[in-house]
Amino acid sequence: MKANPDDLLVLLAVARSAKFTTAAQTLGLNHTTVSRRIAALEKALGGRVLSRAAGGWELTDLGVEAAQVGERVEEAVRALEQTGRTPDPITGVVRMTATDGFSAYIAAPAVARLRREHPGLSVEIITVTRRALQQRSGLDIEVVVGEPQVHRAAAARLGEYMLGMYASRDYLAEYGTPATAEELTAHALVYFVDSMLQVDDLDAPRRLVPSMREGLSSTNVFVHVEATRAGAGIGFLPCFAADLHPDLVRLLPEEFAELLPYWMVLRPDSMRRPAVAAVAQALRQQTANHREALMGRGGNSPAAP
Repeated sequence: MKANPDDLLVLLAVARSAKFTTAAQTLGLNHTTVSRRIAALEKALGGRVLSRAAGGWELTDLGVEAAQVGERVEEAVRALEQTGRTPDPITGVVRMTATDGFSAYIAAPAVARLRREHPGLSVEIITVTRRALQQRSGLDIEVVVGEPQVHRAAAARLGEYMLGMYASRDYLAEYGTPATAEELTAHALVYFVDSMLQVDDLDAPRRLVPSMREGLSSTNVFVHVEATRAGAGIGFLPCFAADLHPDLVRLLPEEFAELLPYWMVLRPDSMRRPAVAAVAQALRQQTANHREALMGRGGNSPAAP
């Protein structure tokens, strides 16, 4: 029994979202149809293509092979749509994951600039803060914090960024400005949810000030910034995000200056696609252009509120 190309495209959609419901919405199908298509594909291939994981569905080894064929089917369909025109090689969909901050301040403007020259390009950005995946079929680029340990993929260092302790001017006027690391322990920390933090390199505040009590925690860096601005406590924030707000003051910069690297991971087969190569280069260029901001230079000083 031969695999149906449509079923391969359904598998590809599930691989990209890890959920049947999301894949169904993307494809304009219902959940039952997606499930039936996956079952038909597994029957045709003689094995399981998906297995359950903590975050949804992930590809088996057979599923990885099938999804790669699905990507080639998708590319062939897209090429047919370009027939009769001089094709722009930088076209089609590029899928990437990155942290919230990188996605907003680096990836989004880089992609916007690239699309002005290549309107046929579409980039999907999924914001996550996690380690690099070992199975990444359906995903072209990952940007992670810290050097990744990956197989069958290429990893390149993009640049570095600085994190520091920040508080709002109103908060400092009400509660006083900490002059030492010890005095920070009288304040609440605004940062990631400790039990859900997957990246060891981001554990700095718990390592540097272990007795600082938890205040407001979130998996999203923009919540950290806005909670700190609202006076929920003292936030450990990326300088490039915090320094955009004049109401935030950086505290004890000599003691709290955590420098972390951004790394980019690409699948070897994705690297051969001009669109992926163009997006990767745009990310490199945007990171280089904003090096000073990423390093926290020229930020807000601890002037009197």
